[in-house]
Amino acid sequence: MIETDLLVVGSGAAGFSAALTASHAGLSVLMVEKEGQFGGTTAYSAGVIWIPGNRHGKALGIPDSKEDALTYLQHEAGNRLNLELANAFLDHCNPAVEFIENNTHVRYEAVPIWADYHPTKPGAAQGGRSLLPLPFDGRRLGKRFAELRAPLRTMMAFGGMMLGRNDLPHVFRMTRSAKSALHVAGMTARYAYDCLSHARGTRLTNGNALIAALALSAQERGIDLWLDSPVVELVQRDDAVVGAIVQHEGKRQEIRARRGVVLACGGFPADDELKGRYYGHVRGGHKHRSAPPPGNRGDGIRLGQSAGGAMAEDVAYPAAWVPVSLVPQHDGSTLPFPHFYERGKPGYIAVDASARRFANESASYHDFVPAMVEACRGRSETSSWLLCDHRAIRRYGMGAIGPAPLPLGPHLRNGYLVKASSWPELAAKIGLDADALQATIQRFNANAARGEDPDFGKGTDAYHRFNGDPTHRPNPCLAPLEQAPFYAMKMIPGDIGTFLGLRVDGHARVLDGAGSPIRGLYAAGNDMTSVMGGTYPGAGITIGPALTFGYIAARHAASAAR
Repeated sequence: MIETDLLVVGSGAAGFSAALTASHAGLSVLMVEKEGQFGGTTAYSAGVIWIPGNRHGKALGIPDSKEDALTYLQHEAGNRLNLELANAFLDHCNPAVEFIENNTHVRYEAVPIWADYHPTKPGAAQGGRSLLPLPFDGRRLGKRFAELRAPLRTMMAFGGMMLGRNDLPHVFRMTRSAKSALHVAGMTARYAYDCLSHARGTRLTNGNALIAALALSAQERGIDLWLDSPVVELVQRDDAVVGAIVQHEGKRQEIRARRGVVLACGGFPADDELKGRYYGHVRGGHKHRSAPPPGNRGDGIRLGQSAGGAMAEDVAYPAAWVPVSLVPQHDGSTLPFPHFYERGKPGYIAVDASARRFANESASYHDFVPAMVEACRGRSETSSWLLCDHRAIRRYGMGAIGPAPLPLGPHLRNGYLVKASSWPELAAKIGLDADALQATIQRFNANAARGEDPDFGKGTDAYHRFNGDPTHRPNPCLAPLEQAPFYAMKMIPGDIGTFLGLRVDGHARVLDGAGSPIRGLYAAGNDMTSVMGGTYPGAGITIGPALTFGYIAARHAASAAR
């Protein structure tokens, strides 16, 4: 038997936050991860955290308060908002992030124009709440870099070069700006050099940068991280969780955890049984493709339930939705590409099977999918087509396809992208009614030429405009689709993580069916129920609470008498 103070199950943002907080509080810590790589869903993500009233925003002179943030959450989630969790998050999110930045290699910056996703609601911010991790040099991890989960291959240029949010404007302008061309050339040269000694680029951005910085900090503090080590069962004595049985190096190993166990396994986006139970369109037999890693199968939730923990099911949505396209691979398989950004750029529209628009393309990805599901209700397939003209795809790219000068040919040949010289020809190729599509395009183009979208209001609020092109006038999100050839790409529903999880209290303790805490058992990240009640108020509303409740769990474990 191995003894430690705190056992952390999972190696995403929540797990590392709990482990590092506990270590700095004087506890011994062991982290275990079922996969052969660490980082979980966080390593795939943008790494953004939603932290109202943060010090970076204050330094930029952006006003914010807990009261405004709580008002916004109440308008977002309504009676689904758990006030105890919301207050715990808002009271501890800034101490948690300041602890992380003051005691690890993680560094964040505020984006002053990154608005909340529904910026016209009371309490919403027009920018400053979403923090972006700064790039990190993966070479600092040494040999452990090979064990860091790489991002989705579809989200990297050339199959291995990461691009951060701050790199994208340079990518879009690289053929029109000498400064941007130099920026992209520098990144590409660094990647080419990395390829001489590494399997992928070592200039890390987004969630990969966050996890790498946390992992290096944990490594320096001597925190053990076991890979390929799934938890088989929790150990309980006297109605308290006192450890776990871990399958490690081919044998079952009992871990005695004096201060408790933190479940941070990433929810259940890869579990078909649970998705079929909770995702309505999946239950109806429609396609769905999750973006998170395949190992996220609800292990933490099931472990919690085995110890008496209750699952919270009263949420607005069971997952964080995102439309995805399926990118063909050389072996005949496909990989998902989450469509976060280009829908909001000028020159793009989305249509359903009737060739009509059904949503505001610049709305958040989480809002876009329910609109697609509703538009396809009663149909045999839930899907939509993202359309653009030649000017748009060459300037901004489309899905996994980068802007000029990157080629379109390979994507046309494998069927990922469909091209036609006219709208009737494109309609025929993708199975839409030509007259209906032509009418949709004509109406959209006439309004877009004036910078208007009376049908869905594309480009009418601060969040829409943030995802648009600030150099395009009069509306950064609207342009007619008129320069042939024209292009289409199919999108289906996907997700970037689940919102349904274990019930917890404000100390991150797992609750039983009667609402009482289970001693020694904590949950954080996507293993606990969504702080936001299954809504998506802004960028970083999963990782922000993950870091915060990992911090809360560890502090409570450090202070609790056993």
